[in-house]
Amino acid sequence: MRVTSDFFVSALVRRIFNAGGFAAISRRGAPEAGAVFVSVDRLDGTYDFYGPAPQSMFSDLPDGRLFERVLLQADRDMLADRLQKEGRMDPDYWLVEIEARDGQVDLPLATDEPKADPGKGVFRF
Repeated sequence: MRVTSDFFVSALVRRIFNAGGFAAISRRGAPEAGAVFVSVDRLDGTYDFYGPAPQSMFSDLPDGRLFERVLLQADRDMLADRLQKEGRMDPDYWLVEIEARDGQVDLPLATDEPKADPGKGVFRF
């Protein structure tokens, strides 16, 4: 069972503040299951943007929320365009804005799962 969006966002913001950073919720979506997006302000005029990783990426569903980087060092206009598109697809999304000069944010990121070798262990030498 996955935690609600409002609980996840609250915990994320609290964790950022506890680490000495700054985070703000700039858009509140559906409390139960709204998609969560994260914008990272690098404080140099560029932004990184993270969105929910598609569930089709996983053979087994993950225990928690996983993110994927959608934009890297994009300008404000690119970020605004992306948010507008997301709003048309799903108006109940959350947006958390984080300041991180180096762009490093502790988010659970989806990684490509290694492909299993179907013949592994069949033949032993």
